[in-house]
Amino acid sequence: MMNKIRYRLLAAVLALLAVNSTQAQLRINFGEDSPLRKLSIAEMAISNLYVDSVDEGKLAEDAIRGMLEKLDPHSSYSTPKEVKALNEPLIGNFEGIGVQFNMLEDTLLIVQTINDGPSEKVGILAGDRIVTVNDTSIAGVNMSKEEIMRRLRGPKGTKVHVGIKRSGINGLIYFDIIRDKIPLNTVEASYMIRPGIGYIRISSFGLTTHKELLDCLTQLRKDGMNDLILDLQDNGGGFLQAAVDVLNEFLESGDLLVYTEGRTVHRQEFRAKGNGTFRLGRIAVLVNEFSASAAEIVSGAIQDQDRGIVVGRRTFGKGLVQRPIDLPDGSMIRLTVAHYYTPSGRCIQKPYVKGDAKKYYNDIEQRYKHGEFTNADSIHFSDSLRFETLKKHRAVYGGGGIMPDFFIPLDTTRYTKYHRELSAKSVVLNANLRYAEKNRSKLWKLYGKEPNSKDANKGFKAFEAGYTVPQSFIDEIYEEGRKMGIVPQDETETEKTTVELRRQLKALVARDLWSMTEYFRVINEENDAVKCAVKQLVTN
Repeated sequence: MMNKIRYRLLAAVLALLAVNSTQAQLRINFGEDSPLRKLSIAEMAISNLYVDSVDEGKLAEDAIRGMLEKLDPHSSYSTPKEVKALNEPLIGNFEGIGVQFNMLEDTLLIVQTINDGPSEKVGILAGDRIVTVNDTSIAGVNMSKEEIMRRLRGPKGTKVHVGIKRSGINGLIYFDIIRDKIPLNTVEASYMIRPGIGYIRISSFGLTTHKELLDCLTQLRKDGMNDLILDLQDNGGGFLQAAVDVLNEFLESGDLLVYTEGRTVHRQEFRAKGNGTFRLGRIAVLVNEFSASAAEIVSGAIQDQDRGIVVGRRTFGKGLVQRPIDLPDGSMIRLTVAHYYTPSGRCIQKPYVKGDAKKYYNDIEQRYKHGEFTNADSIHFSDSLRFETLKKHRAVYGGGGIMPDFFIPLDTTRYTKYHRELSAKSVVLNANLRYAEKNRSKLWKLYGKEPNSKDANKGFKAFEAGYTVPQSFIDEIYEEGRKMGIVPQDETETEKTTVELRRQLKALVARDLWSMTEYFRVINEENDAVKCAVKQLVTN
């Protein structure tokens, strides 16, 4: 048995060595004081002497998870099925509810809803926690990630009933999600936002992102684009190579894009090839507190190389490099081996306490309480965090995340409490789905043919100029809210809610008739970050 355990551990270590044999020298020591010997003896004692039978495979998995949990928040272990599921959103189609998630304290935390997927369509948001699936609790019951995924996944067209815990909302919110084939396009929207100014929104960085971007750039240049707004708000990241390929389209030959470095990993630099298709036009990159990882690589490089401006709020601060270590049974360890650094030398990763994932993921909430989202003066940097951009030598700061050149405060007054409650309880989304289903054919006749036809753009322009959300549509939402106990404080709150609700509903109707591009064409006209970017590109 001792030899069996030793061989198992040796195989895992040798797998790690094979992954990076040129960059890390690993010492395999089975001496009397070796931690590996200590681990082997403990496993052998439990397997042979414990009062009840044990699952040796699970013991090994629990040991690995236990070790990784004491490290950084992004080192992790995944079973073979988990590996497949975690990779699917970036590398292939699959059928399910369309969310990316992490497990935090036995609770499924939604990191991002997949663009135009089933969960996004019914109103599930990043930050939501799935607590029940088909009336069975999955939170706080020590249910495996594999079992949770089994309950959520299923054939296209089948329904799953989930209970959601949302911050700021008492009790659970319930959603019926119709499983579907999950779309994997990572460019959510692309259009001419003003004469000469193109707009592209990227939701994540996957295998197809670069090609999608090239297609959009080609079309926008045909439409007269000279300058570009690249929207990375809420972009949770993805593949490093996708970020590098995107940056290559904007920067000159030899320009440093990003580099990685770690304790045992030598510095590795990524530079532009100089064959990009958009190296001259001006660029404004939009970010916020949910822009992370690859999105921070792109925005940091654009800023450090003085290639463009960054607009929004400080990004998440995810700058840890994970190396996948495949284990013999198809499971995988994602081990943090290095940090990401911007061209000026700033470390993207925000500070963290090893083993305290809860504090790490609650950092966004603490930023909000501290006032960082509403007041740029609440953010203070020490001189030790000061860096300079590479061409114009402007001051930029490290310490975690990318601080924008133009700060856009979060507007906490735009949406009333009444509006937020109507949205949180899915009153707005459900009413919109019913309205779109009932009126889609009539609206298509009024504003052009179906999406993807040659007349779609012309039809949207007529819609944009001529469509007004009917008062009956608004009244239906208010009446449904009243039945659920959601009522305004006074007439003033109703009036303010109506203004924003009309804009939201018009955007949702546009999405249902055409695509997410048309949704953003409506909603962006009141997006403060977008308006700031347009102003800078028009006036400078």
